[in-house]
Amino acid sequence: MTAALELSELTKNFGQTEIIRGVNLSIPKGERHALIGPNGAGKSTTFNLISGRSAPSSGSVKLNGVEIGGLKPFVINRMGLSRSFQITNIFHRLSVFENLRCAVLWSLGYKYSFWHRLAKLHDARQRAEEVLELIGLQRRSETQASLLTYAEQRALEIGITIAGGAEVILLDEPTAGMSRSESDQAVELIRNVTVGKTLVMVEHDMGVVFGLADRISVLVYGEVIATDTPEAIRNNSKVKEAYLGASLDESSTEGAH
Repeated sequence: MTAALELSELTKNFGQTEIIRGVNLSIPKGERHALIGPNGAGKSTTFNLISGRSAPSSGSVKLNGVEIGGLKPFVINRMGLSRSFQITNIFHRLSVFENLRCAVLWSLGYKYSFWHRLAKLHDARQRAEEVLELIGLQRRSETQASLLTYAEQRALEIGITIAGGAEVILLDEPTAGMSRSESDQAVELIRNVTVGKTLVMVEHDMGVVFGLADRISVLVYGEVIATDTPEAIRNNSKVKEAYLGASLDESSTEGAH
């Protein structure tokens, strides 16, 4: 079966500095996969290479068997991959509903359409309302996005990320800055909205990682040192050493925002 996402000998240099050094990773369709590692390991750079914000120096990035390395982000998005960011990326002056309606328009075929009245796009309204229900923000539908709590804004961004129907979802630190109770709610939300989809997430909170991931890859100094099940990663001595001797058992219960 063709992998949903496959990285082969992927590298990225900035000048003479090697950031990503020959990453190989294959993620099957429908898997929830976490990418973890110490600060500066290259996790966000890897996400940038996958989503088109940066072009690889060498190597390959394939989405459902099709090479996407070096393509523009909007092209990759239209091929079925959507990404959220560490910093909340929403339209603050629009309502929650308007944010979601904007996110569904292209996938419904409206593209650069200047002659349709938004209020009459019943399919866009229906899809936006479906996502509203999925992310639990129905009561905040008409609220300006800037007035949402931080956790609600993150939920909205996840809603925007999935609204276009992408089958491969990249979430970059989705619970960063959240309290433990907010993180628990976010985990449940992510689990619900990614049913049947492929999820790849960068996350520092080990409680979130071990609660969501089917498999985990550990990135250290631009190289994947281990890919395995959560239990195997928890007991991997190389992985524990990469976290400066910190016990993954402790991190998974305490969290590490």
